[in-house]
Amino acid sequence: MSVTQPPSESPTASIGPVHQAMSVTSNATASANQPVRTLGPSTDGALPGARSVFGQVMGLVALTVGSTALGAYVGRDLSGGAGLLFFIGAFACIFGLNAASSRGREQLAIGFLFGLGLLLGLAVAPVIAAYANADPAALWQAAGATAAFVAALGAFGYATRRDLSRWARAFFWALVGLIVFGTVLIFVSIPNANVVYAVAGLVIFGGFTVIDFNRIHRSGVGDAVPLAAGIFLDVFNVFLLMLELFGGQER
Repeated sequence: MSVTQPPSESPTASIGPVHQAMSVTSNATASANQPVRTLGPSTDGALPGARSVFGQVMGLVALTVGSTALGAYVGRDLSGGAGLLFFIGAFACIFGLNAASSRGREQLAIGFLFGLGLLLGLAVAPVIAAYANADPAALWQAAGATAAFVAALGAFGYATRRDLSRWARAFFWALVGLIVFGTVLIFVSIPNANVVYAVAGLVIFGGFTVIDFNRIHRSGVGDAVPLAAGIFLDVFNVFLLMLELFGGQER
């Protein structure tokens, strides 16, 4: 998709569809989980015990990121064509995760979550390996920038008690527009298109990051797995976009 992407596969080519599917299905699951909550809302709309939910969510996110790193290492010698199959498997995990979560099958949902991380790691493994061989510093720079980016916006979203979920629809349609723009770039060469795409993507996924962390205040323990999946996909997509920026600096 990107006109200056060095590996044979463009890592940003699959960013949009992955989060687009997750943004729809995770919201549906969160609504389905509402009746089973046993904690009453506080006067500001937040559920008590948000810190406990936050700790559980972030623990699941960390383990899922670890699964992705494992997949990227194990699949480093795979061919790029195998990535499509792994992405299809990742989509299956997304729908399986939400179905299991909506039925209260938490352990099964966690299994799907870790499977999602592993499959996405395998899917992008050839791209990560190409960057590691051509410009290893870009990987570390992208990882550090991702950590700072998500930490800053996540802290803002979590600290904001006002419900920000109404902005989700606007960011969803912005994501659709980004996908259309990326499709156009397959056929049309535009100077610095990869930078425009990456910056626009960071704005969009930055918005999703703020919203997903903000949702923790209005979520119970039954929502921990779908929340972790949403935040993990934010981290995953932000990392690929950062890699697009840092990896393209010298090209």
